[in-house]
Amino acid sequence: MPASSETPLGTYLRHRRTKLDPAAFGFSGRRRTPGLRREEVAQRANISATWYTWLEQGRGGAPSADVLNRIAAGLMLTEPEREHIFMLALGHPPEVRYRLKEGITPRLQRFLDTLEVSPAIIKTATWDIVAWNRAAAVVLTDWDTVPPSERNILRRLFCDPRVRTAQADWESVARFVVGAFRADAVRAGATSEVGELVDELSRSSPEFAALWGENDVHAHGDGVKRLRHPVLGAIDLEFSTFAVDGRPDLGMIVYNPVAQGVREQIRTLVGSAPGGAGPQGQGPKTA
Repeated sequence: MPASSETPLGTYLRHRRTKLDPAAFGFSGRRRTPGLRREEVAQRANISATWYTWLEQGRGGAPSADVLNRIAAGLMLTEPEREHIFMLALGHPPEVRYRLKEGITPRLQRFLDTLEVSPAIIKTATWDIVAWNRAAAVVLTDWDTVPPSERNILRRLFCDPRVRTAQADWESVARFVVGAFRADAVRAGATSEVGELVDELSRSSPEFAALWGENDVHAHGDGVKRLRHPVLGAIDLEFSTFAVDGRPDLGMIVYNPVAQGVREQIRTLVGSAPGGAGPQGQGPKTA
């Protein structure tokens, strides 16, 4: 097959195949070229050797998502590499596959810790909190004092009277949160995973059940959060939401105090709070 008939997908697959060590996959024998043979990749991917050869040679048309996933597994591709072959073959990323709650990398935690006066949290698609900084502990919630099974924004918003009281306009916040939660869960492919939480909250909170039944969807994006803080009083926090690269199941929310005086007060609270950053931070429970 002439080289000119190769496609970007075929070129990429061939390149990744030649980078793999046959011995690591239990293949032996002398080889004229490095890496796995085409039939070995096809065997690992459980597809036809002829079909895989055609893909590398730019023949046979576009593969299905199932075939691409099998090839990704056979070539031991990382998640970004799997997404890349989907973009090359189909022009769009793969369907999101939700992963159960995991922790974050130390690098990401260190980034949170650099935000000295800006509360910041990392949440999953089901709005479980998995990381935070000291500013979040003293301004929003000391999540370290909350049992891991209860570290969920919706549970606290609808089931904790202290959190409800801390909101300047609880009804607007609740409506927005439910709509944004619904959108996040679908975007991350976690629709089935939220069922148990939705059932629990619907039983314990008629207000949640009513809002969930309205089927509203909101983009989280950015906005202003207004709180009644036990130490700082009434405060306004501008918030922005960011994606975590490589983790479609996670989102980061950073809150920035609007008033300079509040920023200085938060700096003082953070400096006087016991404990370390992240899951060791301490502070009043407010939101």
